[in-house]
Amino acid sequence: MLKKHNFGAGPCILPSAVMEQAAQAVINWNGMGLSILEVSHRSPEFEEVVLKTQLLVRELLSVSDNYSVLFLQGGASTQFAMVAMNFLSEGKKAAYLDTGYFALKAIKEAKLFGEVDVVATSKDKDYAYIPDNFKVDAGSAYLHLTSNNTIEGTEIFDFSATGVPLVCDMSSDIFSRKIEVKDFDLIYAGAQKNMGPAGMTLVIAKNEFLEKGKKEIPSMMDYRIFRDNMSMYNTPPVFSIYVAMLNLLWLKDQGGVSGIERSNIEKAKLLYAEIDRNPLFYGTAEVAHRSRMNVTFQAIDKGVEQAFLKFAAEKGIVGIKGYRTVGGFRASLYNALPLSSVAVLVEAMVSFEKIYTDKTVLELE
Repeated sequence: MLKKHNFGAGPCILPSAVMEQAAQAVINWNGMGLSILEVSHRSPEFEEVVLKTQLLVRELLSVSDNYSVLFLQGGASTQFAMVAMNFLSEGKKAAYLDTGYFALKAIKEAKLFGEVDVVATSKDKDYAYIPDNFKVDAGSAYLHLTSNNTIEGTEIFDFSATGVPLVCDMSSDIFSRKIEVKDFDLIYAGAQKNMGPAGMTLVIAKNEFLEKGKKEIPSMMDYRIFRDNMSMYNTPPVFSIYVAMLNLLWLKDQGGVSGIERSNIEKAKLLYAEIDRNPLFYGTAEVAHRSRMNVTFQAIDKGVEQAFLKFAAEKGIVGIKGYRTVGGFRASLYNALPLSSVAVLVEAMVSFEKIYTDKTVLELE
């Protein structure tokens, strides 16, 4: 059977070793005669999984003891509201940087809880760049950023201090590169890009910041409740946490975040070089702001776009169709995608160019 080269932007590609271990655990976990899907989340065996996963997050991202590591449900979309519900109090306003589709969703949810100040936007150029040189009111409750924009193909590489608490949605580039956690007051990330299957959301929060949260909010929306209950205030997403643990162990074996960052830089350079060389395609994000995780590009016309999608599919390349509202192409280079798959895509672009050019010449003759 032809191997599929999975560039999908939604559920992440997982290492084969992780898939095999997870599959075995679904049948019989650790020889217990129980599936990981049916084991009690209150069992000492699963409590050990939660603790081990927390420790791996701390080790891989150098998270200090004055931060809490939480595993929540609801994806990043729930965090859009949860952040504001906790920290946007009456008489305060929150600052948001508008860099695209998911930043806008976060802004929309925050407005339900208080005043939102959009400090800058890149909408004027279809979100092809990350705004800079913007000012943040010193009295703001926090500044919210989206570190990587999966649809627009841009990524923030400079997290300059602004003097207010910094909150960041890192759903699509968490664990893909080194970051200084101490620069942030709260980080949240859906698991399904670089951690594991959907269902679990990672939150890394400074304890001092958590204590600034409002006191009278629903328990299921209060970060402190989950901190004080080891992320198990209610039944947690057991399988998602378990696979995240396996995936983080795999990441550690790859040289940790530093090792995988080198690999991700190499993959992105290879693909962007071909996009810039090939006359049939062009990149959509400004060069300085190009994402390493989600490479967005367009064809010179719709005919080329449709023809290349078909050509790529015949080569076992899947998941490169652009987001439904923008079209074109999007190749997601998440951690577990090997360099060899990127090389297959690049070779397909080279081959397609030759075939298309020869065909065009023959038609002109």
